Amino acid sequence: MNRKNILYILGSLLFFLGLTMILPLACSLYYQEGDTGAFLYSMAAAFCIGALFYFLFKPADGTISLTHKEGFLIVTLGWLLAALFGSFPYMIQGVLPSFTDAFFESISGFTTTGATVITQIDGLPHGILLWRSLTQWLGGMGIIILSIAILPLLGVGGMQLYKAELPSPVKDKITPRIAETARTLWIVYIIISIVEFIMLMAGGMNLFDSLCHTFTTMATGGFSTSDASIAHFHSAYIDGVITCFMLIAGINFTLHYSLATGNFRIFFGNSELRFYLAIILAAVIVITITLKQHALYEGEESLRYASFQVVSIITTTGFTTANFDSWPSLAKIILLLLMFVGGSAGSTGGSIKCLRILLILKHSYQELFRLVHPHAVTTVKLGKRIVYPETMASVWGFFLLYLMMTIGASIILTLLGLDMMTAFSSVAATIGNVGPGFGAVNPLSTYSEIPFLGKWVLSFCMLAGRLEIYTVLILLLPEFWKK
Repeated sequence: MNRKNILYILGSLLFFLGLTMILPLACSLYYQEGDTGAFLYSMAAAFCIGALFYFLFKPADGTISLTHKEGFLIVTLGWLLAALFGSFPYMIQGVLPSFTDAFFESISGFTTTGATVITQIDGLPHGILLWRSLTQWLGGMGIIILSIAILPLLGVGGMQLYKAELPSPVKDKITPRIAETARTLWIVYIIISIVEFIMLMAGGMNLFDSLCHTFTTMATGGFSTSDASIAHFHSAYIDGVITCFMLIAGINFTLHYSLATGNFRIFFGNSELRFYLAIILAAVIVITITLKQHALYEGEESLRYASFQVVSIITTTGFTTANFDSWPSLAKIILLLLMFVGGSAGSTGGSIKCLRILLILKHSYQELFRLVHPHAVTTVKLGKRIVYPETMASVWGFFLLYLMMTIGASIILTLLGLDMMTAFSSVAATIGNVGPGFGAVNPLSTYSEIPFLGKWVLSFCMLAGRLEIYTVLILLLPEFWKK
């Protein structure tokens, strides 16, 4: 592997990360709450190390050619470095003096998980609150570009699934070149963010809260400016706006581009989109009826709270308007299952993704059909396109690894003293990048009571889940490091 190219790209990433700290720095200067130094020192560290790597290892001819191995390493190290340097403001300010807690909070932000160890969010300086939200917005856009433009080139199981519905790796992109693809996606992402920001302002949210919640909604991240999350605002309008934009953020962003350019056939004809909406509709109906039967809410409130939580969980956003841990068992089971479904491929949502679930269901039906008709020649199709066996093997491999990691991490947490529900739901909520879970990590609690080792296990789950499992686990293979 060419270490110089790797360090050059990582240096560029760190320099850009330092630039993004200008926004929370300006916020801290405006509010004068004593967190200015935390961002100045953090920016200086990111700038200095980033610039050192950039200029020291810059190719003489200005061009870089990366191998698959280098690509995997850069993606994983890039997220780790962002989480490392992103933790500096928390430690310097004293919000989370423990490195473990600060790193957990930072990686939860960049992976758009939303799991927090901060017990009193309401008292934090505005600059720190904005930084928490900004890390999620940056992580969300990074994931879209990663999943649509980069991972298919690396052959990573998961995002190459676009081949099942789109012709080729090149045509999978909005534009042939990655740079143009990234630019187009940024434009779509920013435009939708601006629309949500305006609508939240129109609903009575102040400018600061509107900006922070726009960042974390579009990233399906879930960090809020209040301990009570969205319930703090006591507004049906705000609930409705955030529900709609969580729904939008959970849809493949290439479909948003198709819709914006007038290609309605591709948008409405997408089989994953229809599956995604069908799951949401079914879950909302069942949970609404369940809540009404138990008379937990009055009138249309059952529909309001059910729809918000279903969309929040399936898109892996993690915002809350109610403590769903106190809901009836049926509602809790449905929400727990939705943690394993996730949003669409190519969205900011995490977890297994609707596309994989849909293909697994289709393949399972095909196997049952073959038992009835053993001589029939059948193929799995997504829309009108055939899904080839190697793609299905990738899907099943991802699914198996995902479940094995969930079970393994849950066992470790139970060995650390956590009860079964807390252990399992905390792993499901972190590997799926959801945030809140059940038991001791319910919406009214935080991850602060998780043991030291448990926080590192969950941090690994967040990173692996966010980077599509394969990207991280492949680095653990001895063969990866052999020449």
